Amino acid sequence: MRGLLEATGLGHVVVDVGGLGSPGLAAVDLLARLELTARRAGGRIRLRNTDPALRALLDVVGLRFQMERQAEQGEPAGGVEEAVHSGDAAL
Repeated sequence: MRGLLEATGLGHVVVDVGGLGSPGLAAVDLLARLELTARRAGGRIRLRNTDPALRALLDVVGLRFQMERQAEQGEPAGGVEEAVHSGDAAL
């Protein structure tokens, strides 16, 4: 993770979680460790192809990640949307 952040200089690494299959606590643990490592190196991770079940599980355990917005058909891939929960305070 540190090497990727240093090599790209972007401050974030995109993690494609589409192939994880059925989400469980092992996936949550892995993502939490990746995010911690990225933050210690001065960056963040962004999740791509996030299954709704994984989003729900992350919400239950209280972890928030930046999510890459999924491109609609005919729409160019683009920005990032951060999952915001109704109980979150406005910044």
